[in-house]
Amino acid sequence: MIKLVSMQPSLEKLRKFFRLEHGNKYDNTAIIGGLAKMLDYWEGEARADGVAEDVIQAVVSRLRSYEKLSPDGRAESLKGLWKRIAETYPEAGKKPKGQDQPSHRRSDVETPHKDKEQESAAPRDQERSKQHPPRQHKQKQAPQQRFESATSAKHSQTPAALSAELTVLQGVGPKNATLLEKLGMKMLGDMLYYFPRRYEDYSLLKPIQSLMYGDVVTVLGTIQSMHDRPARGGKLTVQEVIISDGTGALRLTFFNQPWLMNKLKSGEIISVSGKIDQYLGRIIMSNPDWESVEMETLHTNRIVPIYSLTEGITQKWLRKQMNSVVTYWAPAVVDALPDTIKHEAQLVSLGEALTQIHFPDSQARLKLARERLAFDEIFYYQMGVLRQKRDWQAVEGRRFTVTDEWLESRLAVLPFTLTSAQQNALNDIRKDLDTGRPMNRLIQGDVGSGKTVISALGTSIVVSNGAQAAIMAPTSILAEQHYRSFSTQLAGDNGYLKKEEVRLLVGNTTESEKEAIRAGLADGSIKVVIGTHAVIEPDIQFKDLQFVVIDEQHRFGVEQRAELRSKGTNPHLLVMTATPIPRSLALTMFGDLDISVMNVMPEGRQPIATHVLRPQERERAYTMIRAQVQQGSQAFIVYPLIEESDKIDAPAAVDDFETLAKEVFPDLKLGLLHGRMRPAEKDEIMYKFRDREYDILVSTTVIEVGVDVPNSTLMLIEGADRFGLAQLHQLRGRVGRGSKQSTCLLIPTHEDAAENDRLLAMATTNDGFELADLDLKLRGPGEFLGTRQAGFASSLKMASITDVDLIAKAREQAQSLFARDPYLDQPEHALLAETFERFWSSTSSDLS
Repeated sequence: MIKLVSMQPSLEKLRKFFRLEHGNKYDNTAIIGGLAKMLDYWEGEARADGVAEDVIQAVVSRLRSYEKLSPDGRAESLKGLWKRIAETYPEAGKKPKGQDQPSHRRSDVETPHKDKEQESAAPRDQERSKQHPPRQHKQKQAPQQRFESATSAKHSQTPAALSAELTVLQGVGPKNATLLEKLGMKMLGDMLYYFPRRYEDYSLLKPIQSLMYGDVVTVLGTIQSMHDRPARGGKLTVQEVIISDGTGALRLTFFNQPWLMNKLKSGEIISVSGKIDQYLGRIIMSNPDWESVEMETLHTNRIVPIYSLTEGITQKWLRKQMNSVVTYWAPAVVDALPDTIKHEAQLVSLGEALTQIHFPDSQARLKLARERLAFDEIFYYQMGVLRQKRDWQAVEGRRFTVTDEWLESRLAVLPFTLTSAQQNALNDIRKDLDTGRPMNRLIQGDVGSGKTVISALGTSIVVSNGAQAAIMAPTSILAEQHYRSFSTQLAGDNGYLKKEEVRLLVGNTTESEKEAIRAGLADGSIKVVIGTHAVIEPDIQFKDLQFVVIDEQHRFGVEQRAELRSKGTNPHLLVMTATPIPRSLALTMFGDLDISVMNVMPEGRQPIATHVLRPQERERAYTMIRAQVQQGSQAFIVYPLIEESDKIDAPAAVDDFETLAKEVFPDLKLGLLHGRMRPAEKDEIMYKFRDREYDILVSTTVIEVGVDVPNSTLMLIEGADRFGLAQLHQLRGRVGRGSKQSTCLLIPTHEDAAENDRLLAMATTNDGFELADLDLKLRGPGEFLGTRQAGFASSLKMASITDVDLIAKAREQAQSLFARDPYLDQPEHALLAETFERFWSSTSSDLS
């Protein structure tokens, strides 16, 4: 049994979090993002304090599963865990002076329960909450604890009935409640935030005779006839419905939906929404959204909400339930946003926004409602970003310094001179490593701008001081490329490490090699490991990990990044992406990171000649490919789809591969690569292409990240109008990696798409940042954000990051409030603190 005079700081911190969690009724809000979030740094701190490894692993194991437990289960879990810690460290079982030990008895945990009388008397409940608002309690916290807690012990003023189960509503029994839960609605409050996916504005209907090709419209008509027929030799069925509105007729085409023949009735009035297309000279609408329309809805001439549904729920029924909840409860929701912010940002009240977003009186009021709700999302996100950055800067990091002479000697052995952008990025890294705080930097550089050499130089600074570094890449082939680069730079003839001190760890590394690498990392004899997800396996332990590099960071999930970081004690973090990110988007999404931009290309790099061809010029493209192969080069042919789709009119890789291999290029060697292949299979195909066993690689977009095949000089992108600019630019960057002039050919799906703005922009510039700004305007932020966006976007129901003015407004207000009250401790911000906490608990977005 170990006897301590005082408890280790890491265990003291753990106890404080557990106490706060107890005060919060075990709702997993003691830390922003949940208790498991603390493992990002606590694990390293505990090892630095000398806490027993079995205790650390017990904490890690319990907290990783904590989120999935009920409040009762969480209470029992923390009680058992603390008992385990107290057995090893008796000091942990003693009460701190002047404080009571938190009780973990079942009776202390308020679990959600159902009070029938209260639920059935929702109006009285609201009245009581107005007359006797809950008292607000504020718990004292140690300074080092405050930045992890979002003052979540403060209590809500929101009417308690909004936490009632949905069965309190008339017409909602257990069965319907289960169906609504599938849509994400468990309580009345959830219904207020279940927003319509679109609207039908019956005051702005367009007659069929006025429809034009390309229009995206809503049309109202009466069903005249229905017909079901087979197509493609019986492989699919086509349902054709003719509707008329008295001015003309419109053909609706559906694929593989035979049940429509029973669902729709001749003479029924329906509204259909979609894009007007053309077939054999007649206007049609393919796979439109449709809905039956009641006559009373038409007579109101109003904007009608359309919600996403699940089987067993109808629009009419759900709208009725929504109307009763929104009408009664939306005005009762307490607005957390301070009046000063609403006034300065010219925002409507939250109650008004919730009412109008569901049942808008006009397009103008709908716009104001969207703006208010979108503002809230960006505002809370910005507050979290600012807080996380401050929190991370408060953590201590090890200093790593090198002399100017040492660095100049490393630069002198490079076979090229750094660009000005590379030099600036290197200076940024060097300063970060000498601040005494962990580096948290993003390098965003265009394809081929030389990010890898900068990350290797940063690694060399840390490793030369005796610590270890880990580099994680999304694919085995990219990891191997980095391994070759790092080995040459760190362990080559001009390096200072031995070859065996730099190792590659990927999925197909032999077990004996893996064992040797595990041992070398644990005892410190291996200084640098480069690999894929294999480097974050539980059995990989480092002696002194101080530098983490994550390449193509948007390809990794929150947990994976945190897992690698947790293998060291507050290690320095460098993340890289080859996707140029517009400044407005970078400031919003990555405001917690310091950003280095590499927008200067190395000398001698030739721009890639890009041409847009019409579909009938495809033979010309094939001739150019054949000519390149005959000159000893290789080519890519890229497709938007793996296989043909009934719903998407675009070429597909698998379907065209056989034609290309047997009819177009029968004398050449072709490989096929797509996302449904197993990782090992994909790697094998890429290695064969790199080693020139294939002349042409037919592929989907799986090649867009980091594949380096210097001998490939031509890329043909089919269905190019199906891609965004960011993706087209990434794909184009797979050629032009060597000294030869390279070409990229873009063929759109249809003749009229050849004038597509994105394709024309690709043909005029090779500047990824210029293209990124244009793509943000044309397509929105999805392509830039990757996995971070996945967590973030799940919380963004209204905000569009293309709205630069709204972003600027929300960021300005967040920064102003953060400067005055960064942790929302002031009494007037109690409800704001709770709303902020709720926002962050609903997203898995990563801020590192």
